[in-house]
Amino acid sequence: MPRAVHHLDLWVGDPVVAAGEWGWLLGELGWDVSDDGRSWAHADGTYVFMERSRDQVDAAYDRMRPGVNHLALTVEDRATLDRIRAESSAHGWHELFADRYPHAGGEQHTALYLESSEGFEVEIVLGD
Repeated sequence: MPRAVHHLDLWVGDPVVAAGEWGWLLGELGWDVSDDGRSWAHADGTYVFMERSRDQVDAAYDRMRPGVNHLALTVEDRATLDRIRAESSAHGWHELFADRYPHAGGEQHTALYLESSEGFEVEIVLGD
């Protein structure tokens, strides 16, 4: 079966900071970094590419405006989810909804919600 998502291209303000934050998170989720350190690939072939484009408008990213609100990725076990939670702030991520972890999305949904220094939200879902 072909993958559902081919790739995501994220325009970031500071590629070095973004590579550190996203590189750590995607690495923890089992994604492999490319030789140039600007993209990460999942075993199914989906990849995430990060760049600062010269066409980019210099305005703060706001996930509450029209556009993509967040990216949801999966993790296979609760121990990994808990470990990512414990280590995320040391890698530039801020936990959202910490008071409701791990069920901020509802009692039947186990997930961790993180926000990067630029305001990108990532939901890490157990299973699925």
